[in-house]
Amino acid sequence: MLSFSVMPSLVHHNRFLIQTPFAVRLSLSSIPQVEGSKASKSMVARELSSELYGAVPFPRIRAAKRVVLVRHGQSTWNEEGRIQGSSDFSVLTKKGESQAETSRQMLIDDSFDVCFSSPLIRSKRTAEIIWGNREEEILTDNDLREIDLYSFQATFRQWQVDATNFNIDGHYPVRELWTRARSCWSKILAHESRSVLVVAHNAVNQALVATAIGLGTEYFRILLQSNCGVSVLDFTPRAESGSPQICLNRLNQVDYMLCCSLNSIEILLQTPNSPVATGSSGGRKASKRIVLVCYGSTQASFPYFADRPLNMLGIIQSQKTAELLLDLKVSSIVSSPKNACVETANTISRVQEAADCLGADCVPRYVDMKQLDDLDIEDILQQSKKDAVEFPSFQPGWLKEFEEEVVVKLWSQSGKAWESLLSELSDESEPQKTVVAVGHPAVHISLMGHCLNLTKEWMGSFHLDAGSISVVDFPDGPTGRGVIRCINYTAHLGRWSIPITRSTVDDKEF
Repeated sequence: MLSFSVMPSLVHHNRFLIQTPFAVRLSLSSIPQVEGSKASKSMVARELSSELYGAVPFPRIRAAKRVVLVRHGQSTWNEEGRIQGSSDFSVLTKKGESQAETSRQMLIDDSFDVCFSSPLIRSKRTAEIIWGNREEEILTDNDLREIDLYSFQATFRQWQVDATNFNIDGHYPVRELWTRARSCWSKILAHESRSVLVVAHNAVNQALVATAIGLGTEYFRILLQSNCGVSVLDFTPRAESGSPQICLNRLNQVDYMLCCSLNSIEILLQTPNSPVATGSSGGRKASKRIVLVCYGSTQASFPYFADRPLNMLGIIQSQKTAELLLDLKVSSIVSSPKNACVETANTISRVQEAADCLGADCVPRYVDMKQLDDLDIEDILQQSKKDAVEFPSFQPGWLKEFEEEVVVKLWSQSGKAWESLLSELSDESEPQKTVVAVGHPAVHISLMGHCLNLTKEWMGSFHLDAGSISVVDFPDGPTGRGVIRCINYTAHLGRWSIPITRSTVDDKEF
């Protein structure tokens, strides 16, 4: 997979550049639809101002590498609602220290080879807490500092409309940030290590995720990074050498079970917030939300088959998911008609409708249940001529292995499903609405691609596990851009969750 750096001179165009295997996607959905020739010219000017990145490959790697990104804990300026940028005047609050300790507990058994950190106090202190008593020295890198906002720093939010083209003191901060992130990846991948911890900041972590999978500056504020939220990227060497294959394994994970197990209310309030909890997305209040739920383990021997009942593990996974979603008032649940999906949807519905007797609500809730044929994509996957053993356990990037005709059908059908979900969310009689969609990991990966206005070539860039959830918020309503709050969230599954990292002992793959 290729990543991108700023070209020596800006090139203007109104489409994304076609490269091999693909180039940075310039999303135009953030540009409001306006009428009138003057407004249209303004819109085109903004569209043309988007820079294109040259297709520059990442350094070659000799072995699989996993990089875990962590945002620093709550700082004093976070608490005050002030924009920090790369200033270094704020420090971790008591809550921020506790968040970092929670992340340390979540990652305590992981065999990291090295830790990179931003040199800014709030990030470096978070790294020191998480790194604990490991002997290796933390490596600070100035390119991991937060976005440079120059004279704009220390003020409140004033640049919400068009961050990509925001100019101050002769600088374009978001564009510069993307360039720094690309530089960071060259250094991180060149380091002789297989498991890497990186502790930095909100904006730079967004840029690291985006540049890794090939997304341009238009995706700033779209990939949420909570305080001490954990994101994971897998880098796999290609047989033909060259740039590695890159997959976003998960986005914005916190240790939900550890938070729930703490006895002290004071400590509980200081732990990382679940990305599933209601709140702001990218600094804006969101009242519309889609929650993508992957069904759990089934009685089938092959993971594509959702037409079998859930096995005992799958039942536990569905119950854990239902408990997690209890604090959300789910308006409707849309599922694939396959057995495992319907069973998962029914479990969520029963818990929602029992909210009053479970102490989560004062009155019973009614949940609208629907089945959507376009969420049923197992028949498409089974058209593949690939043998089942070639897809042993949904390894990162596994969707890349399917034949072109299978991928085209999957992408097309999932596009129809996405439009149906947006239509379900658009009910004006409900100003606040949460829609849960239950289906196969492959269809949810495709749905996120449609949400991000990508193409089918990006499907191998995301990974989902059985029983996981992913959350999309719509601060501007279902006709606006979706903000990804989390991808492949499994912390709620407790002892049955997939570890964030795995041992590299004996040269085993992650």
